[in-house]
Amino acid sequence: MEVPAVQNALTAALLLAACASSQASAQDFTPEEDTYATPARPYSPYVDQHFPQNVYFGDTHLHTAWSADAGMGGATLGPDEAYRVSRGEVIQSQAGGPFKLIRPLDFIVVADHAENIGLADFLQRSDPLVLESETGRRWNEMMKSGDGYRAFIEWVDGNGRGEDQIGSSAMMASVWEKVVDNAEKYYQPGVFTTFIGFEWTSGPGGNNLHRNVIFRDGGERAGQVLPYSTYDSDDPEDLWAYLANYEARTGGQALAIPHNGNLSNGMMFMLETLDGAPFDADYATRRQTWEPLYEVTQPKGTGEAHPLLSPDDAFADFEIIDASNLSGSEPKAPEMIRTEYARQALKDGLAEEARLGVNPFKFGMIGSTDAHNAIPSTREENWFGKAYIVEPSPHRRDGVLIESQVDPAYSIYDIDLGASGLAAVWATENTREAIWDAMKRREVFATTGTRLRVRVFGGWDFDAAEVLRPDFAEQGYARGVPMGGDLLPGPEGAAPRFMVRALRDPDGANIDRIQIVKGWLDANGATQERVIDIACADRAILDGACDGDVGNTVDVAEATYTNDIGQAALGGYWEDPDFDPSRRAFYYARVIEIPTPRWTAYDARFFGIEMPEGTPMTVTDRAYTSPIWYTPG
Repeated sequence: MEVPAVQNALTAALLLAACASSQASAQDFTPEEDTYATPARPYSPYVDQHFPQNVYFGDTHLHTAWSADAGMGGATLGPDEAYRVSRGEVIQSQAGGPFKLIRPLDFIVVADHAENIGLADFLQRSDPLVLESETGRRWNEMMKSGDGYRAFIEWVDGNGRGEDQIGSSAMMASVWEKVVDNAEKYYQPGVFTTFIGFEWTSGPGGNNLHRNVIFRDGGERAGQVLPYSTYDSDDPEDLWAYLANYEARTGGQALAIPHNGNLSNGMMFMLETLDGAPFDADYATRRQTWEPLYEVTQPKGTGEAHPLLSPDDAFADFEIIDASNLSGSEPKAPEMIRTEYARQALKDGLAEEARLGVNPFKFGMIGSTDAHNAIPSTREENWFGKAYIVEPSPHRRDGVLIESQVDPAYSIYDIDLGASGLAAVWATENTREAIWDAMKRREVFATTGTRLRVRVFGGWDFDAAEVLRPDFAEQGYARGVPMGGDLLPGPEGAAPRFMVRALRDPDGANIDRIQIVKGWLDANGATQERVIDIACADRAILDGACDGDVGNTVDVAEATYTNDIGQAALGGYWEDPDFDPSRRAFYYARVIEIPTPRWTAYDARFFGIEMPEGTPMTVTDRAYTSPIWYTPG
């Protein structure tokens, strides 16, 4: 049988896998003694395989009305609705009618803000705990008299100054007990995983330094502590101390996931501590330990790359929101962008490792929704917004999510938001332990909303034909490392080789191309990057780039597209031709889908409206894998 070119042959590989059979050697049987003797090794080849065989899709960043910024602002759906809709049930959204996911999520983290968590629920129920404070009584009266918006504004103003205007540890304890109980109630090991977690919402000067905290453990451990809030501290190092104390006190495990560096005005990946001191090895070690992941894509912007940082990357300009910081209080200066985006941070991590011996920015990449309406929607044709005020309506084209009090140009408008994203995890089973462990070892990837699948391995002795092997994963683990791993120095004269497979969302768009993004330190200690196309749908690769565009089948007026272009599956192989074994480097895969209608096109078609001039109407969804790092020595 003639084997087609690797970049267009993954479909053939899947057919090979489907047709392959495991044949036992004749020497394993002794027919002269017993025709049905037990073989020396099991007939089933999978009995002793313990590497991850499953990819699970979830959301590590879902808010409900128990987040004060949502509930005090009028949101009503709570954790019950969040868990029910995530596992596939139909719920009634607050503003846009009934909602259902196309397929259930595999796991969810209801990560309500720690700051006054559950406040709106306590006020609406006139709970005695909230009425113990004078502010609580005043806000309760406002809400009962129909003036809840004024209470919301008072809370926003105080929260912006870092003031806990309620100050009730008893209320925090009461809410946290319910948070833990809710996660335990909906946890179905092997079917649907719920993690106990919260968001620590640090925003010094209006600059986003938020982190989501995720516990590996159940309520018997996570219930022994209370959430850590920005009222306790806005310094990430203090959050890491909280996590270390949690592990020492309970024997449990936890991690933190930063997000939206694009709204931090340069602070997320700055090369100094919050106090302005330069990094040292201890800081780098703690950051790498407690923050193994980064949320690279969500509605408030995708933060993989930026055109100013990667001018040669044709796909860097994707769902960029970069006018100011999170609060809209300070404009974005160009120099701030350098320390806001993941790819540059990964490169800076190499330089810091050369200086300190430890890489503070050694993180994998995931996506999540940051939705504040209890609805984890990510599909363009089914996007119910980031908050209930952004749920489907003919008016959300004109809406403002975050209104700047300084300049309208710094506001975040609804049409700026992207329908993103998902966390994808390669794990052995759908349980808290297996999924959390995969997050910790960074064997994860991000998608911008579709359930596109991708797998990558790096090694020293792979060859191009092996992308077609039915035991692709087994060979990848046996002779290489997966996404998130460390590639140890190889044989003299060898260069890293990468095998990548990608499979489209079964209910989504075909794939345009697979790319490898390489970052490295050059001989002068400067950071460099290169983006290489390693597989292209229906066209050749010339000098590391696809020969032409895949095309575009989108009918914007009808909000439709076809899969006449692209491929359902792609496989790619690449050997680094410029590898220098003395230089630190990382490699990650980026998979690009064919163009499809953006949520704005679906809105325009459904409601019969026109979008403001300049509104993006198509989108090229994608996936980003965690890197594979190479360190000399």
